[in-house]
Amino acid sequence: MQKLGIERRLLTAGSHKAMLDPFSPPKVDETKYMQGLLDEVHQQFIGAVKAGRGNRLHDDPDLFSGLVWTGERSLKLGIADEYGNDDSVAKNIIGAEKLVDFTKQEQLIERLAGKLGESIGFAFDSVFKNYFSQSLR
Repeated sequence: MQKLGIERRLLTAGSHKAMLDPFSPPKVDETKYMQGLLDEVHQQFIGAVKAGRGNRLHDDPDLFSGLVWTGERSLKLGIADEYGNDDSVAKNIIGAEKLVDFTKQEQLIERLAGKLGESIGFAFDSVFKNYFSQSLR
């Protein structure tokens, strides 16, 4: 920021409004407060998952460490009952007989306009390249 001549200004109305500001030195009390808050939320999350999964949840020391699991590993840990995709959920869980795709379909005129725009862009690019390559000679 100094190299670019950017001057930083911080205005707040409260003693902790700039808490954890990345451009200010960390304050021990604010860092400790935020870590305590994160720990509390983490324990609430663990409690909710354990209550929701019940006996299906397997005991594993890494379970709530923040790691990411594959579908297969999630089944083994008890944090998932099955894995699939939106079609399998719609058919097998909800019982939908017919699936409707609500994805906005591009109209023919929109596709043509896009292609026309690309063609014009390529033409300008070609003209400018030729012009500048000849000008530099």
